[in-house]
Amino acid sequence: MSALPREQWTEEAYLEFERRSEGKHEYLAGHVIAMTGASNAHNLIAGSTYYSLYGQLRNRLCNIYMSDMRVRVSATGLYTYPDIAVVCGEAQFADEHVDTLLNPTLIIEVLSPSTEQYDRGKKFQHYRQLESLQSYVLIAQDEARIEHFSRQKQDEWLLTEAAGLDSTIALPSIACALALNAVYERVSFEDGVTNE
Repeated sequence: MSALPREQWTEEAYLEFERRSEGKHEYLAGHVIAMTGASNAHNLIAGSTYYSLYGQLRNRLCNIYMSDMRVRVSATGLYTYPDIAVVCGEAQFADEHVDTLLNPTLIIEVLSPSTEQYDRGKKFQHYRQLESLQSYVLIAQDEARIEHFSRQKQDEWLLTEAAGLDSTIALPSIACALALNAVYERVSFEDGVTNE
């Protein structure tokens, strides 16, 4: 990620720029940051996760969004693009463009070496300010491991972890579960093991 040159961006200038841009950019405190492309494993994991959840949510009052849906954390001013966002109930958007989601129930990030520290740290700090957010899920791409942070009270989060291709992790906030062998289908790990 790298910041675009400009002294200070307003939210309005960012959104106008972003809606015309071919790439994706985060926005925070007047700064616009270009997002980098994703690896093959990242895309396979995100796609398989979306497919698994879509099948479980399709007949319910929930919407699932891939990484092109921008999310705004109103309390901190962050605009970002989670790998997957789910809203159960009525989705709320920032304006008539219906391209900036305000109330995700669950957010999923597939970890990358360049963004893992940010996803675990500052980004999660921002996400925790979303009153609607009940679950934050981190999916590793170098091993079969999923971490699920579930909101207990306003400032308390419980970590549940699943590791290994024979594991499953429950996501009670959306009444779904992820089987790791499905999430990691066709993914090759560094040691040469392929899940097919």
